[in-house]
Amino acid sequence: MTMRTAELWIAIALLVGSLGLMWSIHSDGLSIEWIEGRGPGAGVWPFWLSAGMALTCVWTLVRWFRSETAESHDLSHYIDPESLGLVGISFLSLTAMLLLVHVVGTYISVALFLGFYMRVIGKHSWQIVSSFVIGGPIFIYFLFEWQLSKYLPKGWPIFEEGFLWIDNYRWEYLM
Repeated sequence: MTMRTAELWIAIALLVGSLGLMWSIHSDGLSIEWIEGRGPGAGVWPFWLSAGMALTCVWTLVRWFRSETAESHDLSHYIDPESLGLVGISFLSLTAMLLLVHVVGTYISVALFLGFYMRVIGKHSWQIVSSFVIGGPIFIYFLFEWQLSKYLPKGWPIFEEGFLWIDNYRWEYLM
């Protein structure tokens, strides 16, 4: 596959996926509006992010048909053989992270993924890796659990109990 055809097919696939997500969110009855006294409805962020992604896909397709992008002229291979191994490792590590979410929860699986990817693939120093392994999940926890009040999967009960301790501490002493 060439870069030219890859740009076309990826834009089409992402457009179809975006429209499918928007339809699914709307047909499930999730509110995509502001609810008085509560804030944004459950479908606000997924719906409008999908709408934005759909618009960018349409814009990419328009530019592709007008031949305005560098990729729309590029007839070189989309993935060279040397990069195919990196794509495979990335796919396997992301799949492992998603499977681990059900066992150890979101935060630990994200930390393991960041640590593996940054150290093994990126070959970064332990100092940088450890700062992201610790800081990344803390940032995600602060953003989703504290600010958005959206609880992410915690994994098996033993891991969930650990986070319940953190939540109890937060509600007793910090709120």
